[in-house]
Amino acid sequence: MAKFPDYKDIYVFVEQKDGVPAEVGYELISEARKLVATIPGMDFKVVGVLLGSDIKDKAKDVIAHGADKVIVVDDPLLKDYSTQFYTDALTQIIKEFKPDSFLTGATVLGRDLAPRVAARIDAGLTADATKIDIDQDKVADGEALLLVTRPTFGGNLFGTIVCPDTRPQMATIRPKVFDMAPVDESREGEIVEFKPAWESTTPLVEIKETVAKPLAGIDITKANILVGAGRGAEGCLDVLKECAKELGGEVCATRAVVEDGFMDKDVQVGQTGKTVRPALYIACGISGAVQHVAGMEKADMIIAINRDPEAEIFKIANMGFVGNVNEVLPLLVEEIKKAKAA
Repeated sequence: MAKFPDYKDIYVFVEQKDGVPAEVGYELISEARKLVATIPGMDFKVVGVLLGSDIKDKAKDVIAHGADKVIVVDDPLLKDYSTQFYTDALTQIIKEFKPDSFLTGATVLGRDLAPRVAARIDAGLTADATKIDIDQDKVADGEALLLVTRPTFGGNLFGTIVCPDTRPQMATIRPKVFDMAPVDESREGEIVEFKPAWESTTPLVEIKETVAKPLAGIDITKANILVGAGRGAEGCLDVLKECAKELGGEVCATRAVVEDGFMDKDVQVGQTGKTVRPALYIACGISGAVQHVAGMEKADMIIAINRDPEAEIFKIANMGFVGNVNEVLPLLVEEIKKAKAA
């Protein structure tokens, strides 16, 4: 018999800014669809939760991205992100609809919101997850126990966390960890408008002005080709940049290269940096520590160059070259130029 018979479905918070939903919400909806497919006998649905002002029209987009139902809270108090009002609204939604699981993107907003909601409802929360699954041994008992995996001990190990005694099971999950399924404009679903009973409409924090952060440099999460610099490539970064230029890609780096002052934090890949999913990732002088691999292992094609034949990076690489980066990479650049000129 199910431990929580009143709790059902997997809910996903669809973060939005200026009426534009963030991709991480759609990535989580896509993954939630895969999860409910593993528990067909429990008739779980994927439910999107959309908060904001003048955002009702976005509910159909959420359904097109895979949601079976969308709960919309459209209120002027939610025009800009407010910890106070967003927490109030989500807490009331959870108490009213009783989701079995509640997923949020591990963004700046999500990392602020999720723990506050979890504290309000006395639920467990796993932060910065990189993998989620359903415990199939519990499905027979009518329980969709969420297995949430995240790096721990500074990224040196991965731990799987469960919350068997509270509902909903909550997790924040990093952007770009999961694939976003293709949009299906023909999908149909239910749209529910929810009106919170605000504890107070007086903001405890008043927003005087919103200043957009100026965009500096490139966004490596959008790059289709990345050339990654590890400590073994610090002496030949110019060649990496040339290689990236010839391929129409960008250069990124490990934490060690950033901390050594060779590259900026904005291009750091890994557990303490960004998660990327390029079509091609060329790992130059990168050892393959789990902290870095967590941020790039889902690249479609990984080419590794390392002088240590036992380097961990070769275990996930599709193709590997043993040798010094400053000797191997110039040869690759030369071949790229020849191919382009042919």
